[in-house]
Amino acid sequence: MSRGNSAVLAIDLINPFDYPGAVSLLRETTKALPTMRRILRRARAAGVPVIYCNDNFGQWRSDFRTNVDHCAAEGAIGAEVVRELVPAPGDYFILKPKHSAFFETPLRILLNQLTVKRIALLGIATDSCILNTALDAHMLEFEVVVVRDAVAAQTPARSRRALEVLQTDRRIRAVAARSVLRWIGA
Repeated sequence: MSRGNSAVLAIDLINPFDYPGAVSLLRETTKALPTMRRILRRARAAGVPVIYCNDNFGQWRSDFRTNVDHCAAEGAIGAEVVRELVPAPGDYFILKPKHSAFFETPLRILLNQLTVKRIALLGIATDSCILNTALDAHMLEFEVVVVRDAVAAQTPARSRRALEVLQTDRRIRAVAARSVLRWIGA
């Protein structure tokens, strides 16, 4: 992957962690946090677009900034993690109603306007929103990589299984962060 025509999609990083299974997901996300931060920081420094693709968590009268405020508020379950991952002023963001960042969102239009052909996915949950977004991106003929050490699921086994499905059935590459850092100019 080269830097030109590339973007980093940050999936569901702004998260309330207040649903069944969220405690284990938060624990696994915390483990991947340093790698996620490093990739986001380096992408921004290199001028690679960072696009936050976030669930609206059923808050149909909300917007992205309100979700950030809610999830990062004092006393929110995952507030410390969310505060480490908040979007920078130049980042893009979209709200998604379901698992894939492409389903019923303007993501494809945004990627086309930015002339993006290659995307790197990081975020949560590997076996749900990452998996579905990667499959849709592949179907839409984007070159897709999933940053295997910058994704999390409720358990490491669930992440491994999802990455195996992507690599085996769809030939979507799961790569280490160092590989992505090279193509974004680390």
